[in-house]
Amino acid sequence: MRKLLNTLYVMTENAWLSLDGENVVIQADERELGRFPLHGLEGIVCFSYRGASPALMGACAERGIDLSFFRPSGRFLARVSGGAKGNVLLRKAQYRASEDAAASLDAGKSMLIGKLYNARWVLERATRDHVLSVDSGKLKTASTILKEAISRAERADTVDSLRGIEGNVAAEYFGVFNELILNSDPAFIFHGRSRRPPLDCVNAMLSFAYALLSNQCASALESVGLDPYVGFVHSDRPGRESLALDLMEELRPAFADRFVLTCINNRVVNTKMFDRTDSGAVLLNDAGRKAFLKAWQERKKENLTHPFLKEKMSWGLVPFVQALLLARFLRGDLDAYPPFLWK
Repeated sequence: MRKLLNTLYVMTENAWLSLDGENVVIQADERELGRFPLHGLEGIVCFSYRGASPALMGACAERGIDLSFFRPSGRFLARVSGGAKGNVLLRKAQYRASEDAAASLDAGKSMLIGKLYNARWVLERATRDHVLSVDSGKLKTASTILKEAISRAERADTVDSLRGIEGNVAAEYFGVFNELILNSDPAFIFHGRSRRPPLDCVNAMLSFAYALLSNQCASALESVGLDPYVGFVHSDRPGRESLALDLMEELRPAFADRFVLTCINNRVVNTKMFDRTDSGAVLLNDAGRKAFLKAWQERKKENLTHPFLKEKMSWGLVPFVQALLLARFLRGDLDAYPPFLWK
């Protein structure tokens, strides 16, 4: 259990939440794990499969406390939200911002600067940690390009110019991505990003990791009452969760890319875990997905110190905290959206 920004996160899979007076009580295996006064909470995010009592759900609705339910894997299920909280006001603020060029630029700029910053530090850490195994010159050159791109992004005056900067730098970043792969198996040589479909094992894992992270970001946005389909950088398109893709951008290098590299370099996956279709697409097979998802769930449990809050939390909570910070920015509680800057 963690209380962050007046939101209680319940991570214990078999926890049961109930009401005792003015307190939410968390129990598991017939013992009390903790209790928290309702008056100090704005939201409760529950990853337990057992759920909560009707009395607690009613109390949360009456007090305007958002109560969100997720599968232990992180998939969003449902949310109990009372009328007093007014999620409609937050969504109206989101829709206004998405239609306002200046507001979209402010939010999008923070997110893409976060992505560029994190991508740069993926390269810098590889140079530091594996100096004898990588081409330090190539990585330093790409890192310098990323650093310069951050400066250009800070001066960008339109969302389109932001997209152009990000697109150009992505080619530089993935141009040296193969230097980060220390596994000598030729099946894991990376020749460049291919998306639809992925044409090699590395791209198959990157695409799968991005899909998992995107779903997690969408769930996080749902938990705070934001519409994951209305974004700032990714344009609106039927069926596309544009805001989830926006939120995912800053997390991709530090979370998804590093995770894929770990799976390859630590030999969590092997060539037998991939299938090639008649169209040429390379995809993880059942054994590959099982190994990948198991490692993904373990990575989500690893702890870090959040760079903005300066509090320890698991990687799995990072999208939820960022969604909450975004909601506070849109409400006007924060002057700017603070991106996740990993180092």
